[in-house]
Amino acid sequence: MAYSARSEARSDLEFTARELAGALGDSITVLPLLVALAATTTVSLPHVLVGFGVFQIVWGLYYGMPLSVEPMKALVGLAIVGSLSYPELAAAGLLAGGVLLAVGRLGLVGRLQRVVGEPVIRGVQFAVALLLLEAAVGLSVGNLPVAVAGLAVVVALALVGYRQVSVLAVLALGAVAATAATGVPTPRVPDPALFPAGSPAVTTAALEGTVAQLGMTIGNAAIATALLCGDLYDRDIDADDLSQSMGVTCLAAIPIGGVPMCHGSGGLAGKYAFGARTGGANVLLGLGYLALALVAAGALLAAFPLALLGVLLVVVALELGRAAFDPVADGRSLALVVGVGVVGLAINVGVAFVLGAVAFWGVSRLE
Repeated sequence: MAYSARSEARSDLEFTARELAGALGDSITVLPLLVALAATTTVSLPHVLVGFGVFQIVWGLYYGMPLSVEPMKALVGLAIVGSLSYPELAAAGLLAGGVLLAVGRLGLVGRLQRVVGEPVIRGVQFAVALLLLEAAVGLSVGNLPVAVAGLAVVVALALVGYRQVSVLAVLALGAVAATAATGVPTPRVPDPALFPAGSPAVTTAALEGTVAQLGMTIGNAAIATALLCGDLYDRDIDADDLSQSMGVTCLAAIPIGGVPMCHGSGGLAGKYAFGARTGGANVLLGLGYLALALVAAGALLAAFPLALLGVLLVVVALELGRAAFDPVADGRSLALVVGVGVVGLAINVGVAFVLGAVAFWGVSRLE
């Protein structure tokens, strides 16, 4: 790497049933978002899965712990709902990667988070959740019986204590239905190519999405993840180091067909909750993604029931919305979160982020 992390990387790796179960904790929101993205844009799912597989393994070995590797949810969410094309998503990811690498090298992560304000970041999360819910309704109305059946599976699993794996169950049902329609795909290595799904396109929408995503990434994927590394794993991982590794990931993965990726605190907590304690969970999950890349054929994806895709987006949206409101402690912050979310749904997330940051600055000056 072009930088040196200040964390003391550990070499211990375990490949146990507990590590394998922990690996699932990071795939609960990753796989539904990737399937939805591939079903609604020109992205190549096999190439995306290769990117996730490679960087799960890279950062698991580098940090010596089950660090999360997730899609940048604001950018991927905007692409799923049609606000960004894949070329715009690629451009936004490269821009975000460059900024994250630079601010991490300069040690500016903490300063930027204080300027933006956590309620604004949470508001962006809420806006993306609302947009995903809107998209979910559009996907589900075409086949309401299938959508209702999918929701019934989610509710039933939640009632018996398996809420966290309900999305994987719906994904499995959709995969079975798609395989029944198309047959078992022949394993195939994704063709190596530069920007296989389209060259990056820098537009106003890409710039707005980048700004909104950076607020979420700095707060949730850098600072919050660094704190969780200490709380859950007793590891001293610096937020600026995490910012740099996310920058490297985006800049390296997107040209080979990947999508913008980050270290999410939710994925890290999920891995811990499911039992992961070493980087072995990342290696196992990375190998799983690489195996999926061999069979993620376009025909199989095209046959995936859209109504079940809508159910997946409902679950992801509810989780994202819950995460947005969990840390809100006062009425002023609540108003900012709701305001940014509503403006993001009504206008766009970039405008909502800027207006929210200005409002946060104005409120802070009055205190």
